[in-house]
Amino acid sequence: MNINFAMWRKAAWQLIKMDDKKEWEALDVVSKWLIATRSAVTLVTVYSCVIAGILAARAGHFSWLPFLIVTLGLFIAHGTNNLLNDYTDYTRGVDHDNYFRSQYGVHPLVQKFWEPATSIRWFIVSGFLATLSGVYALFYTGFSRPTLILFAIGAITLLAYTYPFKYWGLGELSIFLIWGPILIGGVYFVLTQTWDWNVALAGVPFGLSVASINVAKHIDKHDDDKTKGVGTFPVRVGEKFARHVDQVAIVLIYVVTLFLILNGFFTPVMLIVFLAYKEALATIKVLNTPKPAEAPKGWPAWPVWFSGFAFQHNRKFGGYLILGLIADALLKTYFPHFWSGLF
Repeated sequence: MNINFAMWRKAAWQLIKMDDKKEWEALDVVSKWLIATRSAVTLVTVYSCVIAGILAARAGHFSWLPFLIVTLGLFIAHGTNNLLNDYTDYTRGVDHDNYFRSQYGVHPLVQKFWEPATSIRWFIVSGFLATLSGVYALFYTGFSRPTLILFAIGAITLLAYTYPFKYWGLGELSIFLIWGPILIGGVYFVLTQTWDWNVALAGVPFGLSVASINVAKHIDKHDDDKTKGVGTFPVRVGEKFARHVDQVAIVLIYVVTLFLILNGFFTPVMLIVFLAYKEALATIKVLNTPKPAEAPKGWPAWPVWFSGFAFQHNRKFGGYLILGLIADALLKTYFPHFWSGLF
């Protein structure tokens, strides 16, 4: 079995569709893990960690070893959650009958690429590796109360997201909290040993951009979920209301960023994130109307629709956010009196 570095890069950047079991079996272990865990999506975890790392560096407290260990552990933890998500939905019968999930990417269980027992083994190994990273963070911070609380929140969310949180309509909220203020504030805490509510607030825009993908995806599969009895947020509140909530979430991304500039936490260089306005407006516009009955001509990712726009916005916004944070950190470090805000 040859290591397929090209597939590593591809799977880390886009969702992979594959129908041939022999092609699957020819892949190396890392490629299989990246594909099975939908690493093109779990990459958002790395973005959150990088955001926290830059903010920690700006505060003068950055160390590569804990940053890399925690980032890798959280990335694996996100992948572990996706393995559990697929296993839970498969064993509950949700992912059967050409369900939405199996149409946009590889689903090893539905496609019989592996058996449920194999999925459990992968989940255990991935979970063990992620837990080691968490244990490291506990030792690194001297088993501080915030780290213990964050560790517990992460473990509970990983195990309970698919069921029951998603069925209660709370999955989208938990995603916003985890990949926004909790994860960004938590990684910042591990690196600096300080909990900063401004940093948690600074995690809100990216958390909203991640949650917007999840809400959009659940709108995309609203009918399937309603039929299967999966009570996601759009199923609970209605498809139309969920679309408007997602539009508000995207607007709030930029409102909160602007607030953090005006109050002096960020410098005006962070206005660079507004260069993602085309993707933001495109997502807001498409959310004005229900999902079309069939794929528009030339649309490559059906049945993904709203979530495709939200995903592209997240990638563009996230990229500009990180570029802005790097420039912001340099300005705060070398020109500390450059900007103190308007209030």
